[in-house]
Amino acid sequence: MSIINVILSGGIGSRLWPLSRKRNPKQYLKIFQGESLFSLTINRNKNFVDSLTIISNSDHFKIGEEWLRDICIPVQSIIESIPRNTAAAVALACLAAKPEDILLVTPSDHIIDCAPSYENAVQEAILLATQGYIATFGIKPNKPETGYGYIEYKGNDVLRFREKPNRETAIEFVKSGNFMWNSGMFCFKAQTMLDELLFHAPEILDTAKNAWDNKVDSTSISAELMKIIPSRSIDYAVMEKSKKIKMVKSDFFWSDLGTFDSLYDYLIKNGHSVDENGNMYIGDEKKFAQFIGFENSIIVDTSDAILVLNKENSQDVKYIYENLERKNPGLT
Repeated sequence: MSIINVILSGGIGSRLWPLSRKRNPKQYLKIFQGESLFSLTINRNKNFVDSLTIISNSDHFKIGEEWLRDICIPVQSIIESIPRNTAAAVALACLAAKPEDILLVTPSDHIIDCAPSYENAVQEAILLATQGYIATFGIKPNKPETGYGYIEYKGNDVLRFREKPNRETAIEFVKSGNFMWNSGMFCFKAQTMLDELLFHAPEILDTAKNAWDNKVDSTSISAELMKIIPSRSIDYAVMEKSKKIKMVKSDFFWSDLGTFDSLYDYLIKNGHSVDENGNMYIGDEKKFAQFIGFENSIIVDTSDAILVLNKENSQDVKYIYENLERKNPGLT
């Protein structure tokens, strides 16, 4: 039995546009004291796993190689020519592993405080995985966040998964004390997940196995076979239906850094300057930026785009990105 950190690295991070682009998505941005979220993920987990499996797409895998050169444990790459959501990625990772291997599945673009509580949570999840469960990591909420999914729980039993709520519902979730944020991190034995995919989503498993068995080379899956795999999240395909789910209650600091308000909070915590009204400039350090009549606002300045937003409207950046995809895809 080996313990494998499966790192999902196919996302774009559209709500962090214009910092995050298709050609250089947020997990590879070197804005974390010279590190990237991708490298921080590797360093956070490498000491208690035996190997890494990196799942990325054909546009990004070369970027990730920069952070893998000095890794002293084995690394396997799985390159998806077409992204088909997390259920396909998890299925491919399981097919690439041995049945008894333990897979610790983590996104590549989250920030986590590497306190002892994190390692304790991972070890608890590994133990649950050896017992035949699928462990999910629930994060204790510190505010009514509308950008995260939630897990309703009792003890370490998952009662149900809840989609991203509106603000009123999020407030009720936090008040009740029966909900955790859904971190998108999982731990399970490869065979356990394959069995659950066979039971709950056989079409995903069948098409993923066909793609894996007929891959272009040792790492690359053909576009023709990838596009046949149904595009579903692992939450929808398995986690919301399985009877084998257990939740690890986690109180380490965690953020998906998916929006500028979460990035703003992280940057302030690490010494990034704001003015007396809470305004922040993100861009060329040599430039002078002055805010007049603004509060809690952010300017994001890149070589070809400028974004000005109030921190409270961070979720709305995705609409700008979607509009640009239709009208000016070169800026995405």
